[in-house]
Amino acid sequence: MGLEELTHETFASRIGEPFAIAEPTSLELSLEQANLGVAAHDPVRRPFSLVFRGPPRPLLPQRIYRLEHAALGPLEIFIVPISCDAGGARYEAVFT
Repeated sequence: MGLEELTHETFASRIGEPFAIAEPTSLELSLEQANLGVAAHDPVRRPFSLVFRGPPRPLLPQRIYRLEHAALGPLEIFIVPISCDAGGARYEAVFT
């Protein structure tokens, strides 16, 4: 599945599901939120963002990661760390 095919609806029913990252270290992120943005000029896809939660360490730097999901398969997504607390690190991916 290409990035241009991904929509808010692709992820809205996947809250709580795991997304695995194999490199640079093996860890699992859980999809915490799928937020729909303000309607854009493109009628095909409205902007949306995803928030993932992972372990507090290692804290991943912002970059493109290959995330593996059981139903969606491999996805290369740019994620950015947005916070870290006792519950773990949170990352955001924005799609416009």
